[in-house]
Amino acid sequence: MCDVHKRTAVFTILLEDGPLFATYTVPVTREALTAFAERQLGAEDRLAMEATTNTWAVAGVLRPFVQEIVIGNPLRVRAIAEAKIKTDKVDSRVLAELLRCDYLPMVWQPDKETQRLRRLTHRRAALVSDRTRLKNRLHSILHHTLVPLPDGHLFSKKGIAWLRQVPLAQEEALARDSDWRLLELTELEIAELDELLVREAWQDEKVRLVMSIPGIDYTVAQTCLAAMGDVSRFANAKKLAAYLGLNPSTRQSGGHCYHGKITKQGNAHARWLLVQAAQHLGQYRGPLGQTMRKIIRRKNRSVAVVACARKLAVLLWHVLSSGEPFRYAPPKSLQAKFSRLRAGHGSAPQRGSGQGHTAVSAIWTRPDASPAFAFPSAGGKWSARDRSAGQGGKSHAGTEQAGGFLPRTASTFSHRG
Repeated sequence: MCDVHKRTAVFTILLEDGPLFATYTVPVTREALTAFAERQLGAEDRLAMEATTNTWAVAGVLRPFVQEIVIGNPLRVRAIAEAKIKTDKVDSRVLAELLRCDYLPMVWQPDKETQRLRRLTHRRAALVSDRTRLKNRLHSILHHTLVPLPDGHLFSKKGIAWLRQVPLAQEEALARDSDWRLLELTELEIAELDELLVREAWQDEKVRLVMSIPGIDYTVAQTCLAAMGDVSRFANAKKLAAYLGLNPSTRQSGGHCYHGKITKQGNAHARWLLVQAAQHLGQYRGPLGQTMRKIIRRKNRSVAVVACARKLAVLLWHVLSSGEPFRYAPPKSLQAKFSRLRAGHGSAPQRGSGQGHTAVSAIWTRPDASPAFAFPSAGGKWSARDRSAGQGGKSHAGTEQAGGFLPRTASTFSHRG
């Protein structure tokens, strides 16, 4: 079994009936790992590892040499095998014993394409964080030198022209010029990465399907899809909400049960993006907006935003599992999303894809249904018919329920669900 760190990995080899065979410390390089695997690992062996930063890279090197690699959940492993004495050899032995007894809590192993999309979306998130930090530093320079900000947005064209010529002391001027150069470089890196992500989003039917949900653009859609992987591995929408850490925590003992704040487990970036996507849902007329306004009246805006972020996670599961979009998607908002996506991709707009298509119903084209609206294909072509043509038909049965595509028995938008 393998306890992986940045520079070394500790391998503990157990015999089939439990006795310790050997322990090795190996440098974490491709050459050293390959040489160790060729000497010590066999095709019948099973290897256990804890999920960490470089786990997937190490697993990719060792996978051809063993029968199976099992990645353990470090939080659950710690809860099962907490010890007073903690060393790399002890941790490696614990993993080996848990795997031998088939008691190692496993995590899902994403495929190569999902790992690639995760790296791209995480890279973009890091660059956006750098951009925000640089903008805050520029604000800070003006703040501590008591320079009043101009009217409007500081980083608009007018604000940038003012920022470049505002008189400052030598030290502050050097800091401003340095931060501004870094900001320009960061913007270029973000633009280059966005160009790649937009091309992939335009070709990905799942991204365009998820974009039918209010508040979710291609950036949020790609990040959530990268975090989720294959949606079929979640038995229901509650499982996905729990995976993203948006379900309420529970403390129960005897006859007392307390539901508290969300657990905040799982992918923090995807969870944060869903919370940001839910910020303006109150302006929509559909069930999402109604839910948010109702919770705001009962509690407060912060609780309402997080609750609606969970609703978005629930809708993610439903639209991906059913292959149908959110039927209450505002047509104008939906068309604006695809127009931005098409513009970023560089596809020329099709004739007739302008304002004439705003009064359409967002229903996915299926062979067994009567569609009122079809998302644009990768070539950018829109297909639509008048909203009134689809109203009153059987395809709209149950649309007053959760998201418009679920049967009448569903209760996705109940506050308890």
